[in-house]
Amino acid sequence: MEKVMGEVTKEQLIDDFKVVVADAEALLKATASQGGEKMVEVRAKAEESLRVAKAKMAEAQTAMLVKTKAAARATDVYVHENPWRAVGAAAGIGLVVGLLIGRR
Repeated sequence: MEKVMGEVTKEQLIDDFKVVVADAEALLKATASQGGEKMVEVRAKAEESLRVAKAKMAEAQTAMLVKTKAAARATDVYVHENPWRAVGAAAGIGLVVGLLIGRR
């Protein structure tokens, strides 16, 4: 996945969102015994919001998986069609990483 300094990746966002959903579900369970018409109304609204959020999160994960698989297939095709370019690029990257590590 692509990450620019200061940006959050989609994967991190999904992971953080899962934590929020789990916390919200725990809060709903903890307040289940609380009575009152207003509390029941708020709980129902929160449960619906969580259901929608989970569905959107599942869609985002599916889309990310599809894009990742497409990128992997494209890379595989490129490497098979241009093996020496791939070897050269890997060697170049290895050289740069080696030089950077050697400077420390």
